[in-house]
Amino acid sequence: MKRTVKKETDVLVIGSGVAGLSAALHAARFARVLVVTKREGHESNTNYAQGGIAAPLGEDDRPEIHERDTLVCGAGLCDPESVRVLVEEGSGEIAHLVSLGVRFDRDPKTPGALALGQEGGHSRRRIVHAKDRTGRAVESTLLDQVRKHPKISILENHIMVDLILESKHLAGRKRAPQRDRVWGAYVLDRGRGSIRPLAARATVLATGGAGKAYLYTTNPDIATGDGLAAAFRAGAPVANLEFIQFHPTCLFHPDAKSFLISEAVRGEGAKLLTADGKPFMHRYHRLNELAPRDVVARAIDAEMKRRGDKFVLLDLARLGKRLLLRRFPHITSRILEFGYDVFHDPIPVVPAAHYICGGVVTDLDGRTAIPGLYACGEVACTGVHGANRLASNSLLEALVFARRTGRAVLHQLLVEGRARTPRLPAWRTNGAVTPKEQVIFDHNWDALRRVLWDYMGIVRSDERLKRAATTVGLLRDQIERDYWSYRLDSDLVELRNIGLVADLMVACALRRKESRGLHYNVDHPRTLDSFRNDTTLTRRDVR
Repeated sequence: MKRTVKKETDVLVIGSGVAGLSAALHAARFARVLVVTKREGHESNTNYAQGGIAAPLGEDDRPEIHERDTLVCGAGLCDPESVRVLVEEGSGEIAHLVSLGVRFDRDPKTPGALALGQEGGHSRRRIVHAKDRTGRAVESTLLDQVRKHPKISILENHIMVDLILESKHLAGRKRAPQRDRVWGAYVLDRGRGSIRPLAARATVLATGGAGKAYLYTTNPDIATGDGLAAAFRAGAPVANLEFIQFHPTCLFHPDAKSFLISEAVRGEGAKLLTADGKPFMHRYHRLNELAPRDVVARAIDAEMKRRGDKFVLLDLARLGKRLLLRRFPHITSRILEFGYDVFHDPIPVVPAAHYICGGVVTDLDGRTAIPGLYACGEVACTGVHGANRLASNSLLEALVFARRTGRAVLHQLLVEGRARTPRLPAWRTNGAVTPKEQVIFDHNWDALRRVLWDYMGIVRSDERLKRAATTVGLLRDQIERDYWSYRLDSDLVELRNIGLVADLMVACALRRKESRGLHYNVDHPRTLDSFRNDTTLTRRDVR
C-alpha cells in the first residue's frame, strides 16, 4: 500500500544512495523519516559503484594498517581521528550489511570467509565485493529495507530547490532567532513543476557529489552538487573542493558515456599500456598499476599528451576468460557489447571525473555548522579522504558516518523533546515567467562543464585557473538572473547548483599554491608544509 507523504516529519533525508538510506534506517528507530530523491529510489552514485568496500577483515590485516594506507594516500590532509573512526567501525558495517542480506562474494579456499580484493594504494587485500556490482547489491538491499519500514516514506522524482532557513524564510516571526537553523527544504515536483515546503526538525543531506560539473565523468546525470550548493547558500562552510578525483580508467567509446572499468581489475593483474602496446606505469610509481589513483590518472594524462594519443590501453585479457567471467561479469559483458574482444585484445580507456574529496564541513557525527542540518556521504567533508581518497573507502565512509549521523539526529530530537516544526510559507514565484527557449540553459550547462574540464582538470596552472574563475563568474551571473526570472524546472535548479559548485571548486584551487594529492599545479609543483591545512570557504569568501 502506498503511504501518503505528509508535509511535516521528524527527519528529512535528501538523497537515496547508501548514505541517505543508511541514515534513514538508523534515524527511523525512534523517529518519522521522509527520504526525498530526485529520480527513482535506486538512482544514485552508489548504484554504479563496481569495486567494493574496504575494511580490515583479512588475517594479515588490522585497522592500524588500513589507517596507515588511508593517511598515506590522503597526502597529509586526512583528519587522524576521522580515519581512526572509519577503520575501527568499518568491519561492523560489513557485518551489518551481511546480516541484512547483502550477498558478498565468498572465498572458495576458506569456507565462510569473504573474498577480498586489492586496489591501488592498499597494502593488503581488503576489498569486499559482490562480483563487480557491489554498489547495486548494497543499494537494493538497503532500499528494500527502507521501503518496508513503517516509519519511513519515500518521495521520488522531487529535487531540492533550497533549504529552509529560520532567518530567511521565517523572518516575519515576532523575534529573530538568536542562532539560525534549518527547518527542512523546498522541493520541486519534477513532473508537475510545483514547489512545496517540507518541514523537518532535522535535515540530512546525502546528495552525493558533483561529477556532472565536468565534461567527462563516471557519475550519472543526477550528480549535480545540489546538497553542496544548498548548504553553502545557507551558510555552512565547505572545504577541499580542489581535490577532484579522476578515475583512471573510463571506457573510451562514443556510446559508453560514463562506463568505468573498476580499479579491481588492476588489483587482479590487468596492465596499462600506451596505444602502441608498451607498459608505462613502472616509470611513475614503484607500485605500478596499484599506485594511488592520483598517480595513475596523471600518468595516463602525461602519456596521452606526450604521444598525442586520445587514450591508453588496459589489458584485461591477461586475466583469462574464466576469471573475467567469474569476478567481473558485468564489466566483461558491457565491454563485449561495445564491440571489443576483451578476451584477446586490450581496450581503450581514459580518465574521467569521479569523486569530490571535499564537501560540506561536518564533525564526526555529521553535524554541520548550522543547527538542524547534517550531511553524510560524498557531499560531506569528514576529514577521512584528505587530498586523495583511498580506493573503496567511499562506501565505507558513507556507511560509518551515516550511522553516526542517524545517532546524532536522534539525540537532537531527544534533547528538543516534543518541539514542533513551525508553519512554513509557500514558495513565491514573484512574477517568474516560462522561458521561451531552452538553448540558453543548454549552452551555459555545456560551457560550465567544458571550462572545468579544460582549465581545472587532472593538471592545472595559475593561468588556466584564473581563466576558469573569470568565465565561471560570468556564467554564474547569467544563471542567477535566469533563476530569478523564469519559472523553475529541474534543469534550471541543477544548472544553478552546478554553477555555484564550479565557482567553489575553482576558488579552492586558486588558494592552494602547491601540488598535493589530487591537486597538481605545474606552476607550484612542490608540496609545502605551509599548505598542510584544509581550504575552507564560507559565504564571505565567494560573491
